Amino acid sequence: MANLTTEYMGLKLKNPIIVGASSLTANLQTIREIENSGASALVAKSLFEEQIQLERYQDELVRESVNERHAEMITVFPEMKDIGPNEHLYWLKKTKEIVKIPVIGSLNAVTKEIWFDYAQRMAETGIDGLELNFYSVPKDFSISGASIEEEQIQILKELTSKLTIPISVKLSSNYTNPLHVIKEMSKTGIAGLVIFNRFFQPDINIDTLQHSFPFNLSRPQDNRTTLRYTGLLSQEINTNICSSGGIFNASDVIKMILAGADAVQIVSVLYRHGISHINKILSDLEAWMDKKGFDSISDFQASMNRKNSKDPWAYTRAQYAKLLMKPHLLKKDPQDI
Repeated sequence: MANLTTEYMGLKLKNPIIVGASSLTANLQTIREIENSGASALVAKSLFEEQIQLERYQDELVRESVNERHAEMITVFPEMKDIGPNEHLYWLKKTKEIVKIPVIGSLNAVTKEIWFDYAQRMAETGIDGLELNFYSVPKDFSISGASIEEEQIQILKELTSKLTIPISVKLSSNYTNPLHVIKEMSKTGIAGLVIFNRFFQPDINIDTLQHSFPFNLSRPQDNRTTLRYTGLLSQEINTNICSSGGIFNASDVIKMILAGADAVQIVSVLYRHGISHINKILSDLEAWMDKKGFDSISDFQASMNRKNSKDPWAYTRAQYAKLLMKPHLLKKDPQDI
């Protein structure tokens, strides 16, 4: 039987399948099912600074709405302490108690002070690692991309120097040069890199004339960008790589490992096919390895990254040159081209 063990963030994992942060990792029943279905680790649902701030603001509005009803009533509420992230911290501790597989926390913060405060408090819950989600929505014309990158790198430097648990960073692909910023981030001492994150994107309902933010699951073809950068980064940085986005079956997992990934994160496929689908991915991965004569993940990992590929342009092509020269090929099945 093939040996599926791997290492990610310094954690010894029984296989490369990690369940990413989602509502599935925020429920005791589904968390147990994730472990029983064979996942090697899970990322707990993210703690969002903006969500905490919104809840605090809404609470203040409720309190103020009934204050000063008459001259002798200043407030109907006693002095109350904001609960902040305490509920989420309790949830992390509870998750650690009910599963034996590694539990990785996930943090989305906005302000520098909150990054440090929440990260430290999350680390104290006993989680095995912490995943930081970096993303900056462009909304200020005066801020340069370089300044955003430098701020994120400085946050990583300080956190890696202060926390004793391993840190990973989950990035979008929306950097001018992802290779450069990832290379600089890897120098800060992070233990893992997750490429790439998916974010809500705005839409407009033309019937109601209102903005909407639909929850879009990833599709199988969404893994191409991830595959490209996995192959480019493999063996170029001293950081474990976890590929994410559009990973639906064992074939997708195998491709990422061939390109150099140490592990993968899956979410959308579990919403589509159920948590038990993890078992199928693992059994199909084992069957493929047995068929190819691979005894362990390391036997084929990174064998087709940029450094080891027989095609030196495989990960750097950007245009369909063959189609541009021969447009009649567009009428054929893409698999035949």
